[in-house]
Amino acid sequence: MQHYTACSNKEMIILFEVCCGGYQDALNAAIGGASRIELNSALYLGGLTPSAASLILTKENTNLKVICMVRPRPAGFCYNDNEFEQMLLEAKELLRNGADGIAFGCLNNDYTINTKQVEIMCDLVNKYKAEAVFHRAFDCVSNPIQALEVLIKLGIKRILTSGQKPTAIEGIKLIKQLQEIYGQRIEILAGSGINYKNAEKILQFTKVNQLHATCKNYKEDVTTTGAEVSYGYLGNQFFNSYEEVDPQIVKELVKIVEQKE
Repeated sequence: MQHYTACSNKEMIILFEVCCGGYQDALNAAIGGASRIELNSALYLGGLTPSAASLILTKENTNLKVICMVRPRPAGFCYNDNEFEQMLLEAKELLRNGADGIAFGCLNNDYTINTKQVEIMCDLVNKYKAEAVFHRAFDCVSNPIQALEVLIKLGIKRILTSGQKPTAIEGIKLIKQLQEIYGQRIEILAGSGINYKNAEKILQFTKVNQLHATCKNYKEDVTTTGAEVSYGYLGNQFFNSYEEVDPQIVKELVKIVEQKE
């Protein structure tokens, strides 16, 4: 099997992370020159825990740094004991199979950080000398400044945020504020809705040095729809399609990032 290599410039200041839904996405991200990926399953649900197989194949056949999502179900981030037990087991399996980090988020139902669960997960991740990343659950907290202080104390290395707006370009002011105040204490990764049209503006305005994007395009699978049934989840002309990382879109964003270094 061909071995794909991601961009590996050690002098790179700005990192570009591609949100991947599986092994094929990871290969495409590597071909496009991504610095790092966040590996998921079910991106159409916001991203769930990936299979160990997708991680193993990615690590065997690319040089990508792989952050694995640990999210047991769609919707929110207030997890009961059973769900959190599953999350810990999933994280341990992924870390044992070479994950470079774990992306997760745990909240209380009053929109504050669940400090107990975050601390336990961080302890597990640290045992494997991996990175603890708090994902866009951060965008649901009621007080982002207070929440970030808590996450720093608990040992979170990085947060993924759109500035508590649907897209990073809409939340650009908060992202800038977080970078200015906390950028030396925790990594701020800007994500959601980032593309070649707005990436440079976000980098220039916020001064963050990391971007996260899906870089998706659409592939058709005619067997999505049969004579009497359909398994389509996208509308309009993409009814029989699924989303996949497009190497060309990755290349376009990598080019913008490299020009900003």
